[in-house]
Amino acid sequence: MTASAPHRSPKPAPTALPSTSRARRERALLVLEDGTVLRGAAYGARGARLGEVVFTTGMTGYQETLTDPSYAGQIVVQTAPHIGNTGANAQDMESRKVWVRGYAVRDASRISSNYRAEQTLDDLLAGSDVVGISDIDTRMLTRILREVGSMRGGIFSGAALEASEQELLAQVREQPSMSGSSFVEEVTLAQPVVLEPEGEAVGTVAAVDLGIKGASPRSMLVRGLRVHLLPATSTLEELLATRPDAVFFSNGPGDPAAADAQVELLRGVLDAGIPFFGICFGNQLLGRALGFDTYKLKFGHRGINQPVLDRETGKVEITAHNHGFAVDVPLDGEHVAPYDAGRYGRVAVTHVGLNDEVVEGIRCLDRPAYSVQYHPEAAGGPHDASYLFNRLVDLVATHRAGSAQKES
Repeated sequence: MTASAPHRSPKPAPTALPSTSRARRERALLVLEDGTVLRGAAYGARGARLGEVVFTTGMTGYQETLTDPSYAGQIVVQTAPHIGNTGANAQDMESRKVWVRGYAVRDASRISSNYRAEQTLDDLLAGSDVVGISDIDTRMLTRILREVGSMRGGIFSGAALEASEQELLAQVREQPSMSGSSFVEEVTLAQPVVLEPEGEAVGTVAAVDLGIKGASPRSMLVRGLRVHLLPATSTLEELLATRPDAVFFSNGPGDPAAADAQVELLRGVLDAGIPFFGICFGNQLLGRALGFDTYKLKFGHRGINQPVLDRETGKVEITAHNHGFAVDVPLDGEHVAPYDAGRYGRVAVTHVGLNDEVVEGIRCLDRPAYSVQYHPEAAGGPHDASYLFNRLVDLVATHRAGSAQKES
């Protein structure tokens, strides 16, 4: 007699949220400033959106990309061919809204089939008034951007297509370039906010919001740090009033050469001897505060698979990037920071991008300050570089011990 197989109830199929996408595909155009026109289908909101066209190589974490304030002013092209299958949810929002100007994908998922999904990606884009385009050759578009460099562009659908392609091209060419543009006051919070960790705080960090993602304060809170989130327009007096054990400058959009007020604020922090940690835009501003120049990359680094060498340990980390500018510091050796005849002492490059040898991290040797160009807080991963927040805790502990010794 043969034994019958035990009965197993089939697993229920994941619930597919209905999409509000029109059954009948509507036309959309993506126009680049060099005259290239890509024809596809409308996705998200309808209308016209202008911005710098950039590409990101991440195969996942698209909601983190959309809600990263560093993408303000940009039209984002996803190189991964299939986008939207896991939908969107409130928990994965990295800021208060979607910041990208426009969104371009090849194959937009018609449904959401993940158990965490609360709405389709199409619905999130439409509700956020983000004009998108799908059904275009994103590989070809990415090759153009790699060869020519990031360009001004526009996505047009709905009533915006009543204009001729030449008129649309004129609109694209009339918009300002990213070089010289500032978005800091657009993305920063309006009023200071204090975030408390669970349990007793081991220290206090004044975090200047230049376009911060939610994962940054979370990375500090779980390590026992109290976080004072401050607007980018804060004065040095307002910052010092929080009695910080360290200062953090976040990621953010725009050209670091246009952030003179924040550079002066950072110099005040360095003069006060307060430990400093910066990421992305914060790294560029540290470079500027030290007297180094910044420059625009041809097409930038955007994605979650960028290899970076930690030159102090020899370890290679896979990291998340989102930057179109970089700091111009000589790669090898120690260098006296040029600002004010070496006022801030020596500087060394600590991290280098292995794809193109771009500076990805610097450290002051005579001041308690360090920064990286990539995102150690990346919520969508990878998490190879999360140890950098442990380094911040160590700096806080050293600063508190030194302050206590002075008081005694």
